[in-house]
Amino acid sequence: MSETPPPRIVIVGAGPAGIRAAATLVEAGLHPVVIDEAQRAGGQIYRRPPDGFTRTPEQLYGSEAAKACALHALFDRLSAEGRLTHCAGSSVIAVQEGRLHVLGEGGVPVLFHDRLILATGASDRVAPVPGWQSAGVYSLGAAQIALKAQGVALGQRIVLIGSGPLLTLVGAQLVKAGADVAAVLDTSSWRQQMRGFSGLAARPLVALRGLALRAELGRRYHAGVTLERIEADGQGVVALRWRDAGGRQQHTPCDMIGMGWHLRAETHLSDLAGCAFTYDERWRQWLPKTDQMGRAGNGVYLAGDGARLLGADGAEIAGRLAAAACLADLGFPAPSSAADLRELARLERFACGLASAFPWPAVMARALPDDAVVCRCENVTARDVRENVDFGGGEANRVKSLSRVGMGRCQGRYCQLAAVELVAARAGCAPDAVGRFRAQAPVRPTPVGAFLREH
Repeated sequence: MSETPPPRIVIVGAGPAGIRAAATLVEAGLHPVVIDEAQRAGGQIYRRPPDGFTRTPEQLYGSEAAKACALHALFDRLSAEGRLTHCAGSSVIAVQEGRLHVLGEGGVPVLFHDRLILATGASDRVAPVPGWQSAGVYSLGAAQIALKAQGVALGQRIVLIGSGPLLTLVGAQLVKAGADVAAVLDTSSWRQQMRGFSGLAARPLVALRGLALRAELGRRYHAGVTLERIEADGQGVVALRWRDAGGRQQHTPCDMIGMGWHLRAETHLSDLAGCAFTYDERWRQWLPKTDQMGRAGNGVYLAGDGARLLGADGAEIAGRLAAAACLADLGFPAPSSAADLRELARLERFACGLASAFPWPAVMARALPDDAVVCRCENVTARDVRENVDFGGGEANRVKSLSRVGMGRCQGRYCQLAAVELVAARAGCAPDAVGRFRAQAPVRPTPVGAFLREH
C-alpha cells in the first residue's frame, strides 16, 4: 500500500510569527514552505541589513537584539538543514481554493496547499494631513527601513508626527544615529496617555523602556498637538504648521516628515482566503475573526499582527499557537499551549493599554478640509469622498467605486481608515456600519509580463 503523502503546509511571512510557526511544524516532523517578500527572514521589526553592513545588532534592534539574532539563527539553521523550503523575494498576490499565486523572479507560479498559515504582519497606520501628498512625506516604517537596511536618514531636518510606541522608537533611533530630528509631535495628550496606564502596567519593563526612549528625545517631544498643514514647494516639504497643547501656533522648517499612528493589520490575503471579519472599536479597524489559537476556518490559520496587534513578542507566541492548532487539526501530536495562552492574555492587556493611550485620530480625520487629499494614489480629496456619500449612500465600497478612493497601488492600505471615517461622518453613522473595502487580487502591483513567463 502506498503511504499517505505528508500535508502541504504553507506559511506566508517570515517575521517572528512565521519563524516560530515554521519551527513548531519542523519539530513535529513536517516540512513547511515559507514564502516571504524579503530576501532574508526577520520581518519588519527584525529586518536584516545586507551583507557587509557595519552597524551592529545592538545598534539596529536595541534591547531586542538578542531576540532578533536568535530568530535569525533559528530560521537560517532550519533552512540550511533542508527542513523547510524558503521562497525568498516572493509575494503571494492571490489566494483561491487551496492555491496561492506567487509573484517571484520566475513569473507567477501556482502553489497548492492543504493548510495555510498567514503571518502577514502589519504596516503603518497613517492619517491624512493637508499636504501629506508632497514629496518628502514618508511613513515611520519607511524611515525605520531606510535606517536599518541602508543606514541613512531620509532627510536633513526631520519632523515625526503621529502617536504610539513606534513614533518614540523611530525618533530615538534617528537621534542616536546622528540625524537632525527637529520635533516629535504626538497627537495624544498626556491626559489621554495616562488613560492607558492600567493596561501598560501589564508589561512594566516595556513601559519603562518606552519612557526611557521618550526621555532621550528631550524637548523634541510634544504631546497633545494639533496638526494643521504640511507646507511644500516644487522640490518637496519645507515646513510643518501645528499647534501645541496650549493652542499656540508653531511653524517648524523641515525637509522630511515621517508619520504613523501605531499599526494597521495586513488583511488582504486573509480576506481573499475567505476569513470572516469583525470591527474592533478599540483599534478602529476591521480585523479577521479567529479563535484563541488562530483558527480562521477552511484550513486557514492567522498569526501575528495580521490578526491581533500584539507586537513582536505576541507574534512569536501566535506563530507557535497557529502551528499547534494546525498540527492538532491534522491529527499530529501538538505541544501544550497553556503557557502561551496565558502569556498572550497578558500581552492583550498591554495592547489594550496602548490603544487607549495612543488612539487613532478619528476627529482629525473627520474634520479634514475639503481640499485635503485623502487617497494619495488616486489624488482623491475629502470633498470627493463626501460628495460621493451623497450619491452612493453610506457604504464604503459604493463610495470607493464612485470616487476611486482606495483603488490605487496601495489598495486602500493608507487611505481606507480615514475614508471610512469621512463616509461615516457624512452618513451620520458609526464606522462599523460603513463596512470595509473588499480586497482584490493581485494584492500587490504585478507586472503583466510576470504572467507571460514560462513557469
